[in-house]
Amino acid sequence: MTSPECPDCPQVTPEHGVDQKAIDDQLRYELELSDRSFLSGPRSRIADLATLVKVSLDFIRAFRVLHFVGPCVTIFGSARTPESTTYYEMARGMGARMAKMGFTVMTGGGPGIMEAGNRGAHESGGRSVGVNIQLPFEQKGNPYVDREVTMRYFFTRKVVLIKYSYAFIVMPGGAGTLDEMFETMTLIQTGKLRNFPIVLMGKDYWAPLMDMIYRMVDEGMISPEDPDLIFFTDDIEDAAAHIQRHAVRQFELRRKQIPKGMTVLGEKSLVRKPN
Repeated sequence: MTSPECPDCPQVTPEHGVDQKAIDDQLRYELELSDRSFLSGPRSRIADLATLVKVSLDFIRAFRVLHFVGPCVTIFGSARTPESTTYYEMARGMGARMAKMGFTVMTGGGPGIMEAGNRGAHESGGRSVGVNIQLPFEQKGNPYVDREVTMRYFFTRKVVLIKYSYAFIVMPGGAGTLDEMFETMTLIQTGKLRNFPIVLMGKDYWAPLMDMIYRMVDEGMISPEDPDLIFFTDDIEDAAAHIQRHAVRQFELRRKQIPKGMTVLGEKSLVRKPN
């Protein structure tokens, strides 16, 4: 929008360096990925309608792939955690423990903590699924998933990672892990989800975060009971006992509402890969 059309808009001066080359570079950047143009302000009505169709297709594809994977526990964590480190082995152990409890282990489908969680489930004979994401740099899926779907948008991916799960295990990670954890916490805090446990593992790593959460209480930014939404531990058996108390009950409350697959639609239960 030009200044005459919007006299109250911010005024551009020569020091901002907005010339035709800069405009062309911005347009080229946005055209590389549809997400970038979508998040870059108002567009044509046709472009926004096309995005709505793509979002709908993203959800439909995920719903068809994951509808019959069974009750899940989602493990969040960094894609950068190397194999054989403490946190990798902790996530692997949690994946195995959740599988032995009868849950399908769901992750973001990538390397690092995600691979460890899927690997633990797979090695213990359990079910393992991944919800990957299209990125400018390819995030390669890990080989331990029995079923996988790749999402176009981060926000649709988060919905899917939450939708099928009865508990959420948060391992050490970066900005994406924090986003996933606080999105889930907000849904529980505001009553969109009910009594679904969040287990935060990696006490040395997350201690400053817990201090910040308690400061939020002290400053009146969240309710005094909100920190109780998080079960903070490094012990796999303590975490499993907490999930057994809360997540298994939620599954039983909803068991009769879970639909059965229809052969005529090509729907089938998850079949795990052989070790």
